[in-house]
Amino acid sequence: MSEKAKLVLGEKTVELPVFTGTEGEKAIDITKLRAETGYVTLDSGYMNTGACTSSITFLDGEQGILKYRGYSIEEIAEKSSFLESSYLVFYGKLPTASEMKAFEERIAAYDDVPEGIKTQIKAFPKDAHPMAVLSANMVSLSAYYHDLCAQDLTAAQKDTAIAQLMGQLKVVAAYAYRHSQGKEFVKSNKSLDYCSDFIHMMTGTDKVDPKVAKALDILLILHVDHEQNCSTSSVRLVGSSKANIFATISAGVDALWGPLHGGANQAVLEMLEEIKQSGKGYEAFLAEVKDKNSGSRLMGFGHRVYKNFDPRAKIIKKACDQVLATLGVQDPLLDIAKGLEEVALKDEYFVSRKLYPNVDFYSGIIYRALGIPTNMFTVMFAMGRLPGWMAQWKEMVEQAGFKICRPRQIYTGDTKNSYKDIKSR
Repeated sequence: MSEKAKLVLGEKTVELPVFTGTEGEKAIDITKLRAETGYVTLDSGYMNTGACTSSITFLDGEQGILKYRGYSIEEIAEKSSFLESSYLVFYGKLPTASEMKAFEERIAAYDDVPEGIKTQIKAFPKDAHPMAVLSANMVSLSAYYHDLCAQDLTAAQKDTAIAQLMGQLKVVAAYAYRHSQGKEFVKSNKSLDYCSDFIHMMTGTDKVDPKVAKALDILLILHVDHEQNCSTSSVRLVGSSKANIFATISAGVDALWGPLHGGANQAVLEMLEEIKQSGKGYEAFLAEVKDKNSGSRLMGFGHRVYKNFDPRAKIIKKACDQVLATLGVQDPLLDIAKGLEEVALKDEYFVSRKLYPNVDFYSGIIYRALGIPTNMFTVMFAMGRLPGWMAQWKEMVEQAGFKICRPRQIYTGDTKNSYKDIKSR
């Protein structure tokens, strides 16, 4: 007999099915709760609500585990590439050599955007936030590719949409950066790998250090998917209305923009800049952090989901150290970052509270070392998260019982008001 949970509502007892995931996660299935009892659940922020089932990503915050399609993030980061891990989350398996080559070629085919998109990018002020440029141009692509805006895409159209967005988001991101610098756009070089080509389009150089390109590749791998976070949930929510894929991805970009989500690595650099400008040093800053009345916050340490350590941080720290050694960058902000890391990892206050550096801490340092401006950090995050968004969207629209998302609410407003004419108010 399958497991049941009993809910007692006054004199009535309701039995609810218990659903168990493949990693042992348990959930109480309340699909029929309202129909049978008239009750709904109240869960602010959806912190305890499973809004879907998914076979893409498994995350265990207590144990510090992250897996894509059953493969540990440690193994994927060491042995795979960003495009291969993207294929994995899209299609549920690692590609053969011929499948990988075809996938890379499909993405490389979208090495530019329509002239109207270029004109639109150039029309933005040079100091426009790159996320504004990215969001606007993602949704604008729907004006150029009507066949991919159909309500129900065929399997071939989904494959096209995936490859096209993988190629064109990279182009828009690079063009947005070039425009902000007052420089002409640099065309994609198909002879380069995905990350080397992006660096080439940003900097204009064809000679990209392989170690630097590899570090960026690892960063993107670590951001591919992360379960039902704010932006992924936004993609599912908007996509559930059968909005076109370009509008759906633009919604993910917008959600990611928030400082509580994708803007976290930008907040790290802003913290470092603040420490530098104050002239008080990182040790004094850490002392302030310990003082609850100071208002100082240590950004890039600890994680909302990972309670012990962020498995991605261990991986990216190695890449970070390698990038700094390869580039030989002399930067006072990076010196402050390394000082914060060294002290916090040994200080009992932070150790006992499990406030270890997370992926946002190290990613911000790497982007800074690569010469990428702070306001571009979230765009880089979007480039890495794009495969996860599209994989989640694809999984959702293909699942049996697909329906529009429509959360409930508990109304707490006025119950009875009488209208008064404006003259008598």
